[in-house]
Amino acid sequence: MSQLLIFVLNNLEQYSDILDAWEEAGAPGITILESTGVGHIRSVVRDDLPLMPSLSDLLASHEMHHRTLFTVIEDEQILDKVIEATERVVGDFTRHHTGLLFVVPVSRALGLQKEDEGEN
Repeated sequence: MSQLLIFVLNNLEQYSDILDAWEEAGAPGITILESTGVGHIRSVVRDDLPLMPSLSDLLASHEMHHRTLFTVIEDEQILDKVIEATERVVGDFTRHHTGLLFVVPVSRALGLQKEDEGEN
């Protein structure tokens, strides 16, 4: 069964290393989203914000941004390699500011395998 691996990266300095590690471990494709946790939004106090800031005002701060990476992996061994590679880069997930990684079973996935242009 396919698995959806989702990783919220806290430290953007590790971003390039994570991408390299996932590719080397055999991740078939990686989708990346900018993301922000509500805890970061609530904890930020900035003097330059308007009295009623918009979400875009709050997100303008670089230190609040995370990257959420995800990939669908069909092979259990590759999944384990990608998780191990992630831990090598960020360290022990029980420590603060290492991010959040979780895996969810995928009951159906369309578009994982693509035909070559010449095939029909």
